[in-house]
Amino acid sequence: MSDRIAEARAAETSAAGSSPRVAPRNRRPGRPEGQTKLADEILDAAEVLFAEQGYAGTTLRQVAERLGVTPAMIAYYFQNKDNLFRDVFTRRGKRIASQRMERLAQLQARGGYEVEDLVRAFIQPSAELFGDDQGRAFLKLHARLHMEPESLSFELRSLVYNESTRAYADAFAALLPGVSRREVFQRVSLLVGAYLYAYSGTSRLDDLLGEAGGTVTEGMFETIVAFGTAGMARR
Repeated sequence: MSDRIAEARAAETSAAGSSPRVAPRNRRPGRPEGQTKLADEILDAAEVLFAEQGYAGTTLRQVAERLGVTPAMIAYYFQNKDNLFRDVFTRRGKRIASQRMERLAQLQARGGYEVEDLVRAFIQPSAELFGDDQGRAFLKLHARLHMEPESLSFELRSLVYNESTRAYADAFAALLPGVSRREVFQRVSLLVGAYLYAYSGTSRLDDLLGEAGGTVTEGMFETIVAFGTAGMARR
């Protein structure tokens, strides 16, 4: 990482000497490879801090200190904290939404799927993130999104998840003709709440399992699928 930081510092110094303007965010794909990797490292560091401290409690200086760079370098890539938070959330959120849509398309192409298949396809892209520290940080950040500024959190959830959530709601509704559309959406919302709480690292599972033995992750996915299926399929 140190070589990439050195390269980016040189780019930052050069940019500062030639022009005071911040590099446009939409030009990131065209940056040299080393600078693009550093941008990803900034996102990784910010993801952990936002998950631990929230939007209000995290500063660009803290992100910079975590990487050993200057706050100006963070601003060079993302301009401000608002943009940084948006990029942190949409980076993984859009990937989750895309994977959900891919899994739904596979089920629909196959035909003959059931409620459990939909629940499994909906949850799995998020559940797979629990396997590493960065993924767990995102799940924790996601779980606490409702505590962030409403203008920011509502916009991000809508931007990232509206299409996939509505597509799954339609698929669930087709399998549950006796359930109103309002209740289908209520159940989907509870399904989201259940898996986010379970995977957020903020639940009481550690305390409870300390008495029973085992680990938080053991059997978690299948338990959530069974729980979610029972809730979604209730007549």
